[in-house]
Amino acid sequence: MAAEPEILAELHRLRARLPQLTGAVAAGRDGLVLAHDAPGVEPDGLSALTATTLAVAIGMTEATGRGELRELLIRGERGYVATYAAGRHAVLTLLTEDRVNVGRLHLEGRRAGARIGELVDAHEALAQAPARPATPPRHSTRPLPTRAVTARTTTEN
Repeated sequence: MAAEPEILAELHRLRARLPQLTGAVAAGRDGLVLAHDAPGVEPDGLSALTATTLAVAIGMTEATGRGELRELLIRGERGYVATYAAGRHAVLTLLTEDRVNVGRLHLEGRRAGARIGELVDAHEALAQAPARPATPPRHSTRPLPTRAVTARTTTEN
């Protein structure tokens, strides 16, 4: 994916802003990894689990009339797993230590998710745009030089 370096850069900036972050994976809603910064975690497995969990969470929000899914937070005894919508085509899953400030986690996760969503959605829009025919090279817009033309007239006798 063309946006992968930019997504990875966003994940690195997120780690700098949120020191309790232990891993981050950006994935398509289908579970395919787009970029990851998750040492010690299998990103493909986490992405697949995220896609499955996301499907259940979307079903819950729809069944309860809560609208479109924005985020999902799971707390384990050793930390959090937070998943944020990242545009129409992707999700961002963050792993944190237990001592993370959850408000800060949401603030930073939402910001990063929005930025990643912009990158992925723009890439998807380009990928789905119909191919434009090649345009011929543009010629100069300067007027062509004119030649003096002598008019001939014939006379009939």
